[in-house]
Amino acid sequence: MKYVYIKNVKIPQTAALAPLADVADTAFRVMAKRFEAAYTVGEMTSAKGLTFGDRKTAELLAIPDIERGLYSPCGIQLFGSEPESMAKAVRLALPHKPDIIDINAGCPVNKVVSTGAGSALMKTPKLFGEIITEAVKSAGNVPVTVKIRAGWDEDNINAVEIAKIAESAGASAVTVHGRTRVQMYSGKSDLRVIAAVKNAVNIPVIGNGDVFDVESCMVMYKETGCDLVMIGRAALGNPWIFKEIKRFVKKKELITNPTLNERLKVMKEHIKLAVSLKGERIAMRESRKQAAWYIKGIHGAAVWRTKCMTLETLEDLYKLIEDIKSKQEP
Repeated sequence: MKYVYIKNVKIPQTAALAPLADVADTAFRVMAKRFEAAYTVGEMTSAKGLTFGDRKTAELLAIPDIERGLYSPCGIQLFGSEPESMAKAVRLALPHKPDIIDINAGCPVNKVVSTGAGSALMKTPKLFGEIITEAVKSAGNVPVTVKIRAGWDEDNINAVEIAKIAESAGASAVTVHGRTRVQMYSGKSDLRVIAAVKNAVNIPVIGNGDVFDVESCMVMYKETGCDLVMIGRAALGNPWIFKEIKRFVKKKELITNPTLNERLKVMKEHIKLAVSLKGERIAMRESRKQAAWYIKGIHGAAVWRTKCMTLETLEDLYKLIEDIKSKQEP
């Protein structure tokens, strides 16, 4: 097994879990880790919200013992558009003892971009550099990394420039999603942009975008030369992807796809964990989408997804699982 070092943090060169907003909560990250994700990052958290003392915002930074006890490192991600509030947010995050602090300069959604944060920072390189500089100063020995996109649009592909600024400001690694902000999640991730960043900086580069199985992960490594691969949407309802990639990297072996019973068993485990962490009322409503992801592709999935959206209790989940099993062909 080969490893990449992000400052003092050792990570196997398999696949990491991306910081998926409104998805990558503790239960989701724990399941990814149980299936051998190399590294996980928590949900994107507002720097300004932290500095204003918002309780719900601060809760996004929590790394409970159940997660910290698993083998791979845990990171947190912050977004903001002001150097001062970012510096303060980093200081407020440190008591949660993250292994890595990631600064988001790649989120394409309007509610983030409209504040000047996320991928909007790629349009303001000077401000971006100031934010990273202040974050690094406040983080002490904790490595600060940055997540970016290819650029704002196809006429403004500036990932290399932004990555160099991040490196000069003290960032310990940069994650590059090969789409522009304008693309959102449409079209294709441009591996050439990730490769160009890798060739331009001396810090580790993490490749992101369009990795949905073992083959596309290996293509990402080969064509970009990146130091680590990060997976987002392909992990939805599919924590097995991390184990599959690790097995292939270590032994060049492919794992058989999980059976329906295996998928339902892990779905049940995932949602039960969420309930134990958040309480039944909140967790079950948030887990409706998780359940729908786990059953994607099975016979009659459209009907079952509709039923997932009505889940209120664990008993509802157990009944759904039994109903799905009873309706599948032997």
